[in-house]
Amino acid sequence: MREYSVPARTQVGHDAALPDLLADNVARHGDDVGLRVQRGGRWEDVTWREFGDQVAGVAKGLIAAGVGPGDRVALQAKTRYEWPLLDFAIWTAGAVTVPVYETSSADQVAWILADSGAVVAVVERPEHAVAVDSVREQAPDLGPLYVIEDDAVGALTAAGAGVPDSELAARRATLDADSLATLIYTSGTTGRPKGCELTHGNFLFEIDNGITLLHRLLGEEDSLLLFIPLAHVLARVLQVGAVKTRTVTGHTPDVKNLVEDLGAFQPTFVLAVPRVFEKVYNSAKAKADADGKGRIFDRAARVAIDWSRAQDTGGPGLALRVQHALFDRLVYGKLRAALGGRCKGAISGGAPLGERLGHFFRGIGVTVYEGYGLTETTAAASVNHDEAVRIGTVGRPLPGVGFRIADDGEVLIRGGVVMRGYWNNPQATAEAIDADGWFATGDIGEIDADGFLRITGRKKEILVTAGGKNVAPAVLEDRLRSHRLVSQCIVVGDQRPFIAALVTLDAEALPLWLQSRGRPADTPVEQLADDPDIRAELDAAVAEANKAVSQAEAIKKYRVLGTDFTEDNGMLTPSLKLKRAVVMKEFDAEVEELYAR
Repeated sequence: MREYSVPARTQVGHDAALPDLLADNVARHGDDVGLRVQRGGRWEDVTWREFGDQVAGVAKGLIAAGVGPGDRVALQAKTRYEWPLLDFAIWTAGAVTVPVYETSSADQVAWILADSGAVVAVVERPEHAVAVDSVREQAPDLGPLYVIEDDAVGALTAAGAGVPDSELAARRATLDADSLATLIYTSGTTGRPKGCELTHGNFLFEIDNGITLLHRLLGEEDSLLLFIPLAHVLARVLQVGAVKTRTVTGHTPDVKNLVEDLGAFQPTFVLAVPRVFEKVYNSAKAKADADGKGRIFDRAARVAIDWSRAQDTGGPGLALRVQHALFDRLVYGKLRAALGGRCKGAISGGAPLGERLGHFFRGIGVTVYEGYGLTETTAAASVNHDEAVRIGTVGRPLPGVGFRIADDGEVLIRGGVVMRGYWNNPQATAEAIDADGWFATGDIGEIDADGFLRITGRKKEILVTAGGKNVAPAVLEDRLRSHRLVSQCIVVGDQRPFIAALVTLDAEALPLWLQSRGRPADTPVEQLADDPDIRAELDAAVAEANKAVSQAEAIKKYRVLGTDFTEDNGMLTPSLKLKRAVVMKEFDAEVEELYAR
């Protein structure tokens, strides 16, 4: 099938805007618990009215600080209670949120601040403030800077004490569905992130149509614990969706304490990247092996997978049902307890989950609904859900969204979730969205006879780690190649737990370098792969390259090859561009070794 679409279940009114979601909750459900915040190791309830009052106070502070309608406000922080508080405050002030990952490098922060024209920045920690101040000359529009850990919320609230409520009403009047809500910067192959323009209408269309598919999981009786970065569009959409559905939300920034936080918060629904689900499985397997129960766990896992597969082929037989019931008592209940004990389902995004894990989790009683989308499509453009699930696919399009497969296999998307365009970049916008509104994703896929999409490859060179982080390899490769001893390199890590690299040595530069250290100039390259002095040089080169990217994008391991990439051996084009597919095929074993230990 070349094209498939699903009719919209609802349309967004022209005058609608995101602050209305919170205002409605405050007016109609003000005394209900809307969020929980962790203080002193305890989860404390926050009602919608309390949250709304705090949002209004911060919004007035932003107005007092000079933030005008449509102005951009940068927000750099981990996932924490203050994130949605500031986000809704920025919208309430009629302004635009510009998320910045808290791990972003100074170069990345400088580019985002300058390109967006941010007039105010709110950061999490004093060291973030130091980094922002260090690049102020590159961001001439930037004014006040507030630090969350230095009571940014209190300072803004105090500063805005004299701003009347009527000013907030006036700011709301400046907004409609076509107003810009956020600029989210996404990695590009050139290394300069592009700002995706997402409107209030984009968010509301995504939520109003997408949330209808998750009604069993998101509602006033449910709870959601967010731990992936709110700078990521998927977490952000779920946060706003939780306000729409009045789902109680909590936040935890430190995944090291995730098991404890899940146990204390006991969410009914979680959002995670595949790496989290892999860790749950691998940790349970390791514990079972250590306790001498590895064979029992392996058998339970096979039964869970078989039971799940049987759901798609007429249901399990008697023997499988009996085994499944037995392991539910012995094994599966303990795994569900690791997710807090009340979890009814989960969404996985950012990278493929894989059929094995998908069937395993459905088999233990926690269906993981895999979806697909990009920043440019306001997160999910498709998702598996109760009414239509096919494990191994990324689901059918959301209501109001259409998919088309181009002649070269590229997935095209059209609908109310597609961004307005790239900020200050009409050329990139025209290249990405055609005259008929189809957005070119850069991914290769296929649509089956029932409308389910399966992603089969990536047309563009962006790597997506197992943790869902988009990484532009060219930034790192260009920096590494600038070192005198490096001839070529290739950055790897697609669907892997971390970023790594294969590096080749410059045969022309090596003789002089060797002589300078009193060593034979004709030492063969293949004898230098593990040379301590070479490794010290390359360690420094990698560290320097990593300064251009965030911690999640940084090279963690590398391997020196004895063979260079050349045009003669088919690994470079005539213009000396890397033939990635050829290199990856030739050095597949070396890549596997990087992740094997």
